[in-house]
Amino acid sequence: MSELNTIAHPPEMPPSLVGARKTIQNTQAVPLPAEAKVARPEEIRSPEFSAITSEIAKPQNSHFLKELEKDQPSIEQSRSSDARSIEQPTSELSDLPNSDSIEQVTSVSQLSDINPTDWAFQALQTLVERYGCITGYPDRTFRGNRALTRSEFAAGLNACLDRIQDLIASQTSEIVTRKDLVIAQRLQAEFTPELADLRSRVESLDARTAKLETQQFSTTTRLFGQAIASVQTSNRVDVDLFPRDGVPEREGKLQTTLASNIQLSLATSFTGRDLLLTTLQTGNLRSSAPNLFTNMGRFSYESEQEGQIFVSDLSYRFPVSRNFGVLVGASGVTPSNTFRGINPLEGSGEGSLSLLGQRNPILAIGNGTGGIGFDWQINPRVSLQGVYSAELPWFPGNSNAGGLIGGRYAAGAQLTIAPTNQLDLGIHYLFSRSPDGFLGTGIGDSQLLSPFAPTRTAFTTHAVGATLAWRLNRQLTIGGWGGWTSSQATAISGSVQTTNWMIFSAFPDLFVPGNLGGILFGQPPKITSSNLPEEYNFPRFSDTGGKGGQPDTALHLEAFYRARVNQFLDITPGMLVVFNPNHNQANDTVVVGAVRATFRF
Repeated sequence: MSELNTIAHPPEMPPSLVGARKTIQNTQAVPLPAEAKVARPEEIRSPEFSAITSEIAKPQNSHFLKELEKDQPSIEQSRSSDARSIEQPTSELSDLPNSDSIEQVTSVSQLSDINPTDWAFQALQTLVERYGCITGYPDRTFRGNRALTRSEFAAGLNACLDRIQDLIASQTSEIVTRKDLVIAQRLQAEFTPELADLRSRVESLDARTAKLETQQFSTTTRLFGQAIASVQTSNRVDVDLFPRDGVPEREGKLQTTLASNIQLSLATSFTGRDLLLTTLQTGNLRSSAPNLFTNMGRFSYESEQEGQIFVSDLSYRFPVSRNFGVLVGASGVTPSNTFRGINPLEGSGEGSLSLLGQRNPILAIGNGTGGIGFDWQINPRVSLQGVYSAELPWFPGNSNAGGLIGGRYAAGAQLTIAPTNQLDLGIHYLFSRSPDGFLGTGIGDSQLLSPFAPTRTAFTTHAVGATLAWRLNRQLTIGGWGGWTSSQATAISGSVQTTNWMIFSAFPDLFVPGNLGGILFGQPPKITSSNLPEEYNFPRFSDTGGKGGQPDTALHLEAFYRARVNQFLDITPGMLVVFNPNHNQANDTVVVGAVRATFRF
């Protein structure tokens, strides 16, 4: 692989801001590698920009990215759409003859596919050697059997007429015979409409090009965005919030709401192989957890900013060598943005509706924002990514609460393997420190310590997991993931273990090319074992706080269908069902429905 897939690039993502960290962008103003991945903000604090995706990533090994591009707007189809106005100032451009990088020849012998026995040899010899108005392709061929339109012929005729005028003006008119002039005049008269149209197009393109040069935003920066508007609601449920006797004490309900999430990103390249990504975000979709008394019904595109604008990504990617790249930033540097995405249903704007359906939850451990990462393409089928990410890298106070090497942080790596063109596997490992007993995943059992514990304690966590995607054919991909964590308390004895798993099916081009269907079924993170001292264990926090894991198992079922209305708009209806919420069978089943509209520009 000549260039590292994920060093510098704006969005198919984008996100595909990267389908999965997929991502963005082909613009002549900012030349970037063909295969690139755009990082997108952490989904818990700010849902990733899946539309950058897009040409912006959001990506796998190169062969997998090509499969994903069919249903992910690559900040790619959706991410490159905003660049088309730069690349193609007018639709008339597509109607002009395709020069295919032709170049001037001075002798007919330079054209490898022209022989002296060819019927057109003498005519070509005259045009090439006498008038110098025939050009060849870079491979020194003439391609005389290629079909020719009247407009193309008019363009060639115009070149010969200009050459004849140059010869006359240079006082070498004896080269031009009267017979040649008569033929040229007759052809010029016959093709007058085409020649006039050609001149008009050239003048129009010159004017449009001049206008773009004076009005373009920047020669090194491209602006792209994603806007999500969604309607969501849920059923009414009885909740056993303090599980002791199996009797519900609360009633939960997500009222019907209309909410938004908007992201604007600036992708800047200084060398053509690097990328400075700056993303501003705002939104008003609050977490559903306070209303449903569970975090298992959360959406991937939540943004509790109440209309306030904040910087969700400020990161810089650059290559160190042809197969090794570095990512550093004050925001947007997380495991989920650094590791290559495996799940084809990832993407807050174009993938799964739920937060759980985005990726393996262990990749969110540490709730990081800023730090440093790398991507190493070991060989065409194996790559290694690594990251260190802190939750509050800017915090100058108590080192136990924040700072680049204090507070909550995570460090880890992913080995990405593509044993065949149909299989992609990611093996994850993370180490994290939590000062307060929260893993930071934002879904399932992310709290390790009872809220009624006599004292607080920090935890260190080791997490391992794997994600697999298997493309059975162009219209069906199946896969899944699993994760396990072990957290050791630092101030008291004991440890806590959690597990999670998911299986999924993706249906690209379902019913209509460009659409996507998805089904997911799995278990949110669950505490399977907790052997902290009495009163410290979370699973029995409302009773004695005694040792043991969760008594029951919550299950997540989700289905959605993304309909691509056009290159700028997707409509995605979907539903998710959570059985035994909070791993408590006394709780009613939660049913959440939503319709998401995603605009890309």
